[in-house]
Amino acid sequence: MAALWFEEFKPGLVIEHAPRRTVTEADNMWFCNATLNPQPLHIDFHAAAKSEFGRPIVNSIFTLGLMIGMGVQETTLGTTVGNLGMTDVLFPRPVFHGDTIHARTTVIEARESKSRPTNGIVTLLHEAFNQDDLLVASCKRTALMHRRPVA
Repeated sequence: MAALWFEEFKPGLVIEHAPRRTVTEADNMWFCNATLNPQPLHIDFHAAAKSEFGRPIVNSIFTLGLMIGMGVQETTLGTTVGNLGMTDVLFPRPVFHGDTIHARTTVIEARESKSRPTNGIVTLLHEAFNQDDLLVASCKRTALMHRRPVA
């Protein structure tokens, strides 16, 4: 299944991604353990209770991955060569166990590759929101994309 080919990425295109995902304590604990991140704000309920948040917060890198992953099927599944980079990563609000996340992608730029004539470069703005439609994460992602195959 293919998502968008390079030629289909038009600046200004906004895609509201259908998947929604409730983040669980198990998600957060697994991710912290898998990435060797022992931050007490994520894994120590007693320490987190004493923080300004009053409870554990979800690892922001999990939130970043979830936000980007939610849009893969509609943007880059089967049509990307790979990511070139991510910039302007922001987490304006924490994500907590039990929050339900949804995402949106906006095409910022699409340009031809100067060195790879069969590819193009797109810049996407990914945004994630909680169940109250409050922004919890955003980033710009640049990807090297395949052009539509010639028939």
